Amino acid sequence: MLSVDAITFFESQGFPVLKSLPARDEDEAAGKAGTIGFPVTLKLSSPDVIHKTEASGIRVSLKDETDVRRAFREIVGTFASGNPGKRLDGVMVQEQGSGTEVIVGMLTDPQFGPVLMCGLGGIFVEAMNDVSFRLVPIERRDARDMLEELKGYAVLRNPRSGSIDLTGIEDFLLRISTFLKDHPEVREMDLNPVFVSSRGVRICDARIKTG
Repeated sequence: MLSVDAITFFESQGFPVLKSLPARDEDEAAGKAGTIGFPVTLKLSSPDVIHKTEASGIRVSLKDETDVRRAFREIVGTFASGNPGKRLDGVMVQEQGSGTEVIVGMLTDPQFGPVLMCGLGGIFVEAMNDVSFRLVPIERRDARDMLEELKGYAVLRNPRSGSIDLTGIEDFLLRISTFLKDHPEVREMDLNPVFVSSRGVRICDARIKTG
């Protein structure tokens, strides 16, 4: 299941996601951005590319139609020159995310089954490998412990990070746990980033592997 399909699927399941609309050309991208409201993010849409950042396929904080059109041309031009033979469907125009970045994922252990992962995004997960794990299903105490075990937990508690709904993160982890329990066909999952703020928790990008 590709990232675009995964976002659509999670939205259909009632999970909070950033509004995302597909665009096949520059004019459509500009129109969809106006529908969503500025600022927006543009993301490469290709079934042959998993990591959009590595393919220079993301442009953020686009504040008007001029920015969107320029970003569309840059993404398409870079893709065409660096990915011969790969398919380009266009771009996804997405509501600009804000807040603290969190990663939520899942892997399947051959012995114990589905394992839920949570961590802070950005430099915390990349430089510090700051993540925690629990076997599915989890209870609220497990969700709270997963957050408190993180080296970067102070970031979530720091008022300078803005008002963050910690209970909302726990609720989100519990909902994901239930989702995984109800969908045993899911073998891997990566929700990255998930934005957390005073307005709640919202998924920005998602990938699911079934089997």
